[in-house]
Amino acid sequence: MAASPKRVLPGFGLSLGVTLLFISLVLLLPLTSLVGQLSGLSLAEYWAIITEGRVVASYLVTIGAAAVAALFNALFGLLMAWVLVRYEFPGKRLLDALMDLPFALPTAVAGITLATLYSSNGWMGQLLAPLGFEVAYTWVGIALAMGFTSIPFVVRTVQPVLEDMPGEVDEAALTLGASDAMAFRRVILPHLWPALVTGTGLAFVRSLGEFGAVIFIAGNMPYETEITSLMIFVKLQEYDYVGASAIASVVLAVSLLLLLVLNLWQGRFIRRLHGGKG
Repeated sequence: MAASPKRVLPGFGLSLGVTLLFISLVLLLPLTSLVGQLSGLSLAEYWAIITEGRVVASYLVTIGAAAVAALFNALFGLLMAWVLVRYEFPGKRLLDALMDLPFALPTAVAGITLATLYSSNGWMGQLLAPLGFEVAYTWVGIALAMGFTSIPFVVRTVQPVLEDMPGEVDEAALTLGASDAMAFRRVILPHLWPALVTGTGLAFVRSLGEFGAVIFIAGNMPYETEITSLMIFVKLQEYDYVGASAIASVVLAVSLLLLLVLNLWQGRFIRRLHGGKG
């Protein structure tokens, strides 16, 4: 009789139980509390809260800035991943470690630092002010803070795919007469596309809920630079827990929907890729 293979973790029952307990405490319990706050609202009351003019304006500011930050991170993150994988240079390990700094750095510290740098009397702000370009306390500052906190999602998603793809792949394309642009578009990008889309989507979702890094540089002007997370905070300060929960439920629903779409798209892409190989 063949011996059962050794497992690093305990049996299925215990592992599943610990996992479900963790999910219940960290995810399901807060979600249940959120739903409980909304249970006393009628549909008309809920709709009135989430469609208030100031709240809708915060949606537009948040989504617009998050989209700009995600698109910028898609380009810059792809470039950084390419440099870290394909080139050797002094300080490479330090640069690689710095890519994770937004994860380790408290978001409030990041917001204060960015606001200090890009204010009218800051190091960067002094250079941009004569050009008539303002960053701090504007919509641009919001996108900058969101981009800073979410850039690791793109870099760390694309980097492993690049590491698994040998450099001979694009070298072969160049040898066969393809230009640099064609080799990247026709040979390299198809391999990176799923990881790049996933990383960009995660960066966008991360930016939707950003708070600490944004409020210090946004200016927080109603209808102009006020984000949805701040609206939730304002409702909590006013002890309007139901209103805060209603607005939070919108952000939660959008984030979960985007994550579901990403997972479904990834699964469909992988099945199609494996089907093509088969």
